[in-house]
Amino acid sequence: MKAGIRRNYCNPDGINLESVALPQCGDKEVLIRVVAATVNRTDCANLAAKPFLMRFVLGFFRPKEIILGTDFAGEIVSVGKSVSSCSVGDSVFGFNDTGSRSHAEYTAVAEENVYAIPENIDYRRAAASLEGGTYAYSFLRKVSVRPQQRILINGASGAIGSALLQFLREYDVRIAATCNAENIELVKSLGADRVYDYTKENVLHGGEVYDHIFDAVGKWTFGKCKPLLKRNGTYTSSELGPYFQNVIYSLLTSSGSKKVIFPIPCSQREFMPFIESKLVSGRFSPVIDREYSLSDISNAYAYVITGQKTGNVMLNIWR
Repeated sequence: MKAGIRRNYCNPDGINLESVALPQCGDKEVLIRVVAATVNRTDCANLAAKPFLMRFVLGFFRPKEIILGTDFAGEIVSVGKSVSSCSVGDSVFGFNDTGSRSHAEYTAVAEENVYAIPENIDYRRAAASLEGGTYAYSFLRKVSVRPQQRILINGASGAIGSALLQFLREYDVRIAATCNAENIELVKSLGADRVYDYTKENVLHGGEVYDHIFDAVGKWTFGKCKPLLKRNGTYTSSELGPYFQNVIYSLLTSSGSKKVIFPIPCSQREFMPFIESKLVSGRFSPVIDREYSLSDISNAYAYVITGQKTGNVMLNIWR
């Protein structure tokens, strides 16, 4: 089979498309023909092992797993002898932030880490709902959002921000959001009440105050956002922050009037029922930007690393 391979931590130029052996599924694993996956921020972090702390999970000197990819949507083609919850022919999807080996034509995944794709949801939408959706949901489960609160989302047109914005539509809240000029109408359509073009307006100096600030791109800091927070307000970021300050401040501010929330990603067992209900009801539709073939995987990574993607970047592996 063909797979996107990196044998050392590298930039996108170090990714090669290689022919490798078809994975063998264990007793409690299923073999999946991968139809679609995304190239996302988590993939790019895993590619280069940045921040450095990730090496303690991925492999200190070189990656323990050479096949890239964290999310997938596809069809089961084989099951291990102890698998009981799924069958050959089932359409499934899943996400593992440390790697699913899914930037390949096939991947073997533990039975407990695959979930049935809801009816009438195609493979592209299924795959695109996972990485950004997981982190957006992890944001929400850590804060108490109440009616009439004012919320600010930084980076509302990315995978995390666009998912978070749609999840927040179900609350009776006022949402301000930032994005570039090209995505203003998109962000408005997703539910933002006010949208700032960050290339022309500095919302940090706008004089507005908020109950919750969600930094979906991790470009701000608590120090910059603290003046914008109301009493008992929260700042939540998708990144660790300079010198891991978001982790440290989450401890130091836990009893303060303005808090940093560090959103440890939720388990997929908790997240999947949530996202399935949103997809089925039509209350969430993942935003899709560019689409690439597996043979063009290096360019897909290079584009995502620019930080300018809108929503999700797709790898269409089986057409």
